[in-house]
Amino acid sequence: MSAPQPTPDRRWQWSNVLWTQLAWFAAVLGAAHGVPAWGTLPALAVLLWHLRRAPRPRSEAVLMLLAAGLGTLADTLVLHQGVLAFASGQWSAALPPPWMSALWAVFATSLNVTLRWLHGRPLLAAALGAVAGPLAFLSGARLGAAQLLEPGVAMALLSLQWALVLPVLALCARRLDGVAAPAPSAGTTRTP
Repeated sequence: MSAPQPTPDRRWQWSNVLWTQLAWFAAVLGAAHGVPAWGTLPALAVLLWHLRRAPRPRSEAVLMLLAAGLGTLADTLVLHQGVLAFASGQWSAALPPPWMSALWAVFATSLNVTLRWLHGRPLLAAALGAVAGPLAFLSGARLGAAQLLEPGVAMALLSLQWALVLPVLALCARRLDGVAAPAPSAGTTRTP
């Protein structure tokens, strides 16, 4: 049996909450006011801050890219149902805007820090995703970054999307954990 992995300290956890929320507000308000590129810059700053802080930044970078890709794919599937529209920043009407992909990557910075308690709890991750994901999207829509064209159907699809995606991301985060200190190898012996 391996020793338990130490979790990130409280300072890192609180910093993660603060910086991810600031990035979310910047991206959403930037899109709502027609300047999505400016709103995305804080998201990129959060990603760089997290990578600089992580003991194994390569693992965290892979997780960020995976979350951005999976999230963009999931958002694309919902977008193609014609139940929502984004206010600005889309390069193609068929794809979500880049600021949404950036927010998925920012979300990934939480998976091994403030949301690491979801590791190994897929049902809890699905339940949390089914509720919190659509509520975050609804909040962004109310701030003007998106529009729910068919609110009931959009919320149901977003709920399903997040119920499926969050457990997958939590599993990936557990395997790509670049935050916890590495466990000593079984064959490694300590010298006094």
